[in-house]
Amino acid sequence: MAVRRRARRAAPWAWSAALFVLYGALSVRRHQLLRTTGYDLGIFEQAVQAYSRLRLPYVPLKGEGGTVNLLGDHFHPILAVLAPLYRVFPAAETLLLAQAALLALAVVPLARWAGRVLGRAALHTVALGYGLSWGIASTVAFDFHEVAFAVPLLAFSLEALGRGRHERAVLLAAPLLLVKEDLGLTLAALGGYLVWRGRRTLGFATLLGGVLGTLVITKLLLPALSPSGTYAYGEYVAEGGRGSLLMTLAAAPLDALRPEVKAVTLVLVFAPTALLALRSPIALLALPTLGWRLLSRHDYHWETAFHYSAVLMPIVFAAAIDALTPYGRFGPFSPDGTKDNPLAARHLRASLATVLAVTLVLLPSFPFGLVLRKDTWRTPGHVHAARALLARIPDGATVAASNRLVPQLVSRTTVVLFPGYPIPGRLYDTDGTPPPPTSEWILHDSRPHPAWPLPDGHWPYPPHRQQEELARAQKTYGYRVVAQDDGITLLRRKGPVARDGAETSIR
Repeated sequence: MAVRRRARRAAPWAWSAALFVLYGALSVRRHQLLRTTGYDLGIFEQAVQAYSRLRLPYVPLKGEGGTVNLLGDHFHPILAVLAPLYRVFPAAETLLLAQAALLALAVVPLARWAGRVLGRAALHTVALGYGLSWGIASTVAFDFHEVAFAVPLLAFSLEALGRGRHERAVLLAAPLLLVKEDLGLTLAALGGYLVWRGRRTLGFATLLGGVLGTLVITKLLLPALSPSGTYAYGEYVAEGGRGSLLMTLAAAPLDALRPEVKAVTLVLVFAPTALLALRSPIALLALPTLGWRLLSRHDYHWETAFHYSAVLMPIVFAAAIDALTPYGRFGPFSPDGTKDNPLAARHLRASLATVLAVTLVLLPSFPFGLVLRKDTWRTPGHVHAARALLARIPDGATVAASNRLVPQLVSRTTVVLFPGYPIPGRLYDTDGTPPPPTSEWILHDSRPHPAWPLPDGHWPYPPHRQQEELARAQKTYGYRVVAQDDGITLLRRKGPVARDGAETSIR
């Protein structure tokens, strides 16, 4: 019995270690294949790099010249936790492996909770279901993001909630305010849940703290730290042309489900638990994140790609555990007060089998399917060509590079995006003329890199615009071609940058 207890205690950590290997291998391999991006891995690496040098996170990629404090873009001071690690290992891989560790760590409380109330089979089912869920897969396959910190915080908090340790649950969730500005509303939702459970004093304090924290961050801190003096992303959920806030709120229920991609994503969020999560009030903690995403004016928030669903995965699996708890054969909450209820046992087994089946059905359609693709483990000639040209840029240089080449340079150069983006003062504007390059080097890749399951393509400008800016750099701003290979062009400028269309001589 002692051996079995030790094995059960060790099992969640064994799952965590295995998932870390999976997440780390896939994300690092993507980086080696030039599938990571300046927007966003490069941005976060520049921020952590600044913290590691005991500086505020002024990020050249968000504004050439390092004039943009990233804390005025999104509020994520928790990134400073990575500074000591980055100081020792200054590389993009440090952030990717840190994210892998954070996402893998979240399986420990979820699997431990499931094993305690539902038995060994549930422990392994929840570990596999969460570990291979599409929300986590999409996060692993898209660079690094601050929300990785929120995933284990939520998982440990919800485990404490399931054990009736409400104060501990609040303490573990409180740091969400330091992860990203919208997560204060998730903290507020936790407070609302506690009020519903009868913990009114603690619940109202948590709810009020979450709401006030969000208001202070979005109305005071972010505008104060932003060069524009505003919260740049406040326009995500706006009146949307309905004429008034009242009309916007009245239409919100329908707007949250139109177009149909929103409804598909909504179903897929709960699908990894075979919709069992919908039977628990814990699922209501997903509403703040789902709310701003589905009401957003930007279509990429409505989809299953990117990192936006990561914080939802621990919530839906915690809700599923809570929903199944009364049916646990070995748990203290069986419907008739005993620990031997065949009907409950059959229901539990069927539920766990369904969760496993859904996990396996969804797996090939999302990024963990990359593990089974041959091209993931082969290095194409294009990558070799890019690495040869990257090696010609000296350490400490200033560089403007294509989006998927930027993360290869952040740790040893000062790098910005080429062509320049965003247009100063106009978020997501790709119609105007990009700002002129001022870096000594330009490294441009004309070929789109594979980005499955996302479509291949150029970002942020279409191919013809990028070629126009490359030609303009040579004709107007005095850059000369140093080398070309397989669609990649390396240019260099000597002397001061050209202004007002004047050609700059090469010294």
